[in-house]
Amino acid sequence: MSGFNLLNDSLHPNTRDTVAKASQDHPLGLTVHSLPAPEQSMADNAARVVQGRWRLVLLMLVCAAPVIASYFTYYVVRPDARRNFGELIQPQRSVPALTATTLDGQPVALSTLKGQWLLVSVGSGACGATCEQQLYLQRQLRESLGKEKERVDRVWFVTDAQTLPAALQEGLSGATVLRVPQAQLTQWLEPATGHVLAEHLYVVDPMGNWMMRFPAQLDLASAAKAKRDLERLLRASASWDPAGR
Repeated sequence: MSGFNLLNDSLHPNTRDTVAKASQDHPLGLTVHSLPAPEQSMADNAARVVQGRWRLVLLMLVCAAPVIASYFTYYVVRPDARRNFGELIQPQRSVPALTATTLDGQPVALSTLKGQWLLVSVGSGACGATCEQQLYLQRQLRESLGKEKERVDRVWFVTDAQTLPAALQEGLSGATVLRVPQAQLTQWLEPATGHVLAEHLYVVDPMGNWMMRFPAQLDLASAAKAKRDLERLLRASASWDPAGR
């Protein structure tokens, strides 16, 4: 045992010296990672910006798709004249810069009617049998549209200074009644050949364009066909024409 310990004592210091010397001769190795070049960093940032913009554009297109489709249907595809009961007006006629008056004499620019679909009737303030029939069907057509009726306004253009019959007051509740001389009104609306303004109902879109005329002297049977035309127009414009102005 003493011999073994003596041998171990004699060798161990030398071993420690050798290891220490080796450690001094061979420094620790370190791995150094190079930083990206400034040009590469700028290119990466630019690529991320472009990708972000494309994502935003795609998101906007997805959100706008229903509106685009609605405009395309209304302005490009357009209702097929062979399917319509009413006559499409080509080209459409924009509301003129005319000033009407209310029943109490206040001036009103016709352009203020924009923002809603309009179902328009025309006639003398005296309102004979034809006029009464037109106003009745005008009211019934709007009511028959159900919840969509809030997107349609009834307008009666009175073409003279005649006093309105008291019996009409209740039926005109909720309607817009304006006096416009017939000579001025014909700058915008026009009857079919062989008829007069008062024999038709006219449809004006929310941009103020007269775009459809229903046949003269509607009755209850033909009013159902007029209703289908109105429903198609309202569906085609549903995404860009909310109720109210």
